[in-house]
Amino acid sequence: MPVKNKIKQFIDNKGITPYKFQKDTGVASKTAYDLYNNPWQVPHATVLNKICDRYEIQPSEILEWIRPNSDLANEENK
Repeated sequence: MPVKNKIKQFIDNKGITPYKFQKDTGVASKTAYDLYNNPWQVPHATVLNKICDRYEIQPSEILEWIRPNSDLANEENK
């Protein structure tokens, strides 16, 4: 089940930095930057809860399911 995170897009749309995102959510610095820089990095449930609680959002705002055989999943896995 390929899942892609949309955290870079979320952070950029909010006009904040990954550092501010890390401070707001309380997640580890490495985790915040990994999620920002790698869309295939899926947040652990604990991290996902922290993000959703802090920004009062649904997980679907920062996660996207990709059809396993889609061109997007195949292209980005190369």
